[in-house]
Amino acid sequence: MTLPRIRNPQSAVRNQKPFLLVAGARPNFMKVAPILRALRRRKIACRLLNTGQHHDPALSDVFLRDLGLGRPDYNLNVGSGTHAQTVARMLERAEPILQKLMPRAVIVVGDVNSTLAMALAAAKLNLPVAHVEAGLRSHDRTMPEEINRLLTDLLSDLLLTPSPDADANLRAEGIPVSRIVRVGNVMIDSLRLALQRSSSSGVRPGAGFFLMTFHRPSNVDTRASLARLLCFLEKAAQRLPVQLPLHPRTRLRLRKHGLWRKLARIRDLKILEPLGYFDFVNQMRRAAAVVTDSGGIQEETSYLGVPCLIMRTTTERPICIERGTSELMGEDYDAALRRLSVILKGQWKKPRPIPLWDGQAAERIVHALLKRF
Repeated sequence: MTLPRIRNPQSAVRNQKPFLLVAGARPNFMKVAPILRALRRRKIACRLLNTGQHHDPALSDVFLRDLGLGRPDYNLNVGSGTHAQTVARMLERAEPILQKLMPRAVIVVGDVNSTLAMALAAAKLNLPVAHVEAGLRSHDRTMPEEINRLLTDLLSDLLLTPSPDADANLRAEGIPVSRIVRVGNVMIDSLRLALQRSSSSGVRPGAGFFLMTFHRPSNVDTRASLARLLCFLEKAAQRLPVQLPLHPRTRLRLRKHGLWRKLARIRDLKILEPLGYFDFVNQMRRAAAVVTDSGGIQEETSYLGVPCLIMRTTTERPICIERGTSELMGEDYDAALRRLSVILKGQWKKPRPIPLWDGQAAERIVHALLKRF
């Protein structure tokens, strides 16, 4: 796709109002990075704001480094807290920055608290908002992310969608078609870059393993749910060694409920610190299967052709089940164990290409931004 040309790039950058790109949690950085690179290649003025929602360096700094984003222009340093606390701090700290910068548009990505807070802060100041990864729906309002998705899309002037189901969701909610542009999946842009570099990554897994990640409240917040998870991990490791990059939130819950030692005693289970992006991609592409409650990992495994079991009752990415390698397991760990056995026999569905998941989404996003704003 050919983007609009700028006659005098250096002069244009000086005189332009900048686009403001927002990130704050692990998945955000992978989505923002290709867009930021595409804008910089075009010499389009842009700024990066990190809300600091993931204040742990293992969940933010390492991704800034791996993805070549550099130091953010702004950091709200909101840290941890309840949903209300973090959103409130973001609104309070973002407002003076937005009032001073008056960006061309605020670009938010994904569905975390940072996404909603910055969209709301911008909308209150009558600043244009573009939402990347708009229209995804789990249809489960008990998920905080679902509320974030719904409200962010209502506040956004430009809704940049990854797939046909997202377009349909927005139309069904009464969003004008003129505000919807399907651009594809920008996560695949970062994944393709990571695949080029992951061969030189420091992590070297064994000959065969399952890769697992868990952090959602339904799986880790109560002692009962954690006990079920640990039983599953122990049984899965009897089939094939398990690699477990441990989210800081999950680690805290294990210690809180007195289950840390039980986890550490599971044979053939290796507990890893949170991995950098390239290291994680290296693990993912070599795994026999991935078991997760994450959203974005469903997309990456579908592109890579790696079997993925989703330990949730719903998914906002149904295309990863329809055309990818994912399968919903709900909270049924026994069913997940049976599916792992099937995977080990080599009996798993093959992915089919998903339109516009081609590594060029960022270019289409920039084209849509320049056309609209």
